[in-house]
Amino acid sequence: MLKKLLSLCLLAIMVLSFTACGTKKDDSEAGNNSDFKVAVIHIGDPADGAGYTFAHDQGIVAMQEELKLSDDQVIRKNNVNDADAVAIRTAMEEAIEEGADIIFGTSWGYMDTMDEMAKEYTDVIFSHASGYMSNETNFNNYFGRIYQARYLSGIAAGLKTQSDMIGYVAAMGIDNSEVTGGINAFALGVESVNPDAKVYVKVTNSWLDPTLEKQAAEALLDMGCDVIAQHADSTAPQMAAEARGVWGVGYNSDMTKDAPKAHLTAPVWKWGVYYTKAAKDAMEGTWKSENYFGGLAEGFVDVSTLSDNCAEGTKDAIDAAKQRILDGFKVFEGELYDNQGNVVCAAGEALTDADITGAMNWYYKTVEVK
Repeated sequence: MLKKLLSLCLLAIMVLSFTACGTKKDDSEAGNNSDFKVAVIHIGDPADGAGYTFAHDQGIVAMQEELKLSDDQVIRKNNVNDADAVAIRTAMEEAIEEGADIIFGTSWGYMDTMDEMAKEYTDVIFSHASGYMSNETNFNNYFGRIYQARYLSGIAAGLKTQSDMIGYVAAMGIDNSEVTGGINAFALGVESVNPDAKVYVKVTNSWLDPTLEKQAAEALLDMGCDVIAQHADSTAPQMAAEARGVWGVGYNSDMTKDAPKAHLTAPVWKWGVYYTKAAKDAMEGTWKSENYFGGLAEGFVDVSTLSDNCAEGTKDAIDAAKQRILDGFKVFEGELYDNQGNVVCAAGEALTDADITGAMNWYYKTVEVK
């Protein structure tokens, strides 16, 4: 009798141990999706209603609606400084304590911490926007061909400018290929419809700083630029353009409501395309540590609805260019020169995505940094 009792106790302990050690993925595979949770770490606050963080959060909202997740299955950590490793770790550890199965980190500066934490928390999926780090188990990165949309937005700017001087507020300098590739693609779009126009760049050295972004835009306006484009997270450059009675090309989301008299269009992300796929795969236990890189063809990037401020013929020109890209045009193809006179792409060749996003430490020939 004693042996039988001991055996039953041992069996109970084994069952409890197995249950405790099982991953959240196992629960999802068993069909218990009500316990599945998604976390997103934001550099800003979605309540701002425009810009980078707002665009990401609209993707999270789309994912939540598509997968029919309740509000308590979505964890948001807002205003997490991407230059503060302690703050990043704290936010992610809080998300894990709250039950996160997958964590989306939306800023470049989260990458190193996510890499470290993926090794510590092996039953949690870490998915990082932009960057280059990943592992083979629970850490990947996601980004896309936003340069395609920037090329299209350059067409709107090139057709609108009257001074042939277009300003560009840039978050980072020449060593950041994400930003530089966007500037160069934009300049190529401008040149495709207006070979006389030049693109003048002011660097803020910050992903999100409305004060610096406004100051940079105003400096470009003082030079005589009559269109202000941006790779900056706030609406400040667009509002500065409107205050001077000129035009603007935003970024991340449609900024027409913020600068209705100035805004032309904006390169935008459709983050929900990726968030829905990744969360669904994680929920179903089929997620793989594969990097994601989508573009126009996948519906992952585009330009926002053209405003009434655009020059006549802008829609037709952008639609034609978009179709060319969908048909195989690479944006960075054929003989191209940097602004130092060097050949950066030979005739008959095209740059790869890796070249554009990871090795573009040069500016196109029509670009000048001020």
